[in-house]
Amino acid sequence: MFATSFLPTRLLTTSKTVATDPEARRALHMACSILLDYPTAERYENFELIKTELEAAALPAEIHEELRAFFSAEELSSHQRLEEHYVGVFDMKRRATMYLSYYLTGDTRKRGTALVRFIEAYRAGGCEIEREELPDYLPMVLEFSALGDTQIAGDLLSSHREGIELLRTTLEQVESPYAHLARALCMTLPPISDETKERYIRLITDGPPAELVGAHALGPLEPNLSLTKR
Repeated sequence: MFATSFLPTRLLTTSKTVATDPEARRALHMACSILLDYPTAERYENFELIKTELEAAALPAEIHEELRAFFSAEELSSHQRLEEHYVGVFDMKRRATMYLSYYLTGDTRKRGTALVRFIEAYRAGGCEIEREELPDYLPMVLEFSALGDTQIAGDLLSSHREGIELLRTTLEQVESPYAHLARALCMTLPPISDETKERYIRLITDGPPAELVGAHALGPLEPNLSLTKR
């Protein structure tokens, strides 16, 4: 993708952080790990239960507002409609991928090393992957944040913050209801440093790296089969 000459001012916003109780933050991260995942029929059927549990959580008013906006979106009116929206957004846009390392490495030879670091982080936190998904998948990282080592998960999310912010920005740009979840999530993360903001702006203008490599460059990094405690 070519770099753009101009950047709309409205895209230069970064998320604010709000004080969140650790238990409530874990509840939100677990909910987002399900809600941001592919909306299978089984997940969609549990949305009302998740909504009820989140309403009872001690989350800040700003986060509750974003969650209410998500659950009331027209795209959630039927499973088929939500599924079609999800595919149209997350499967078709390079700047709205759920794979965090892609924002930093793209399809380059550095991606393999980045994926290994996720696996090592999970293991350091006492978890092994049991899902057919690459380890940098955001819903999986959020599940780890809810169930695993909070500090390690926080480091993972912080080290890929510019990608999360670009995801949020893209979802806002296409007016996706998932933008509400992305904003709610970002509110629970630490404030953005100046260095992260600079990387975020570069991602908006340039997009992820675009060097293409063969599938063999990733090696046998794809996990065998959600996270289980060791």
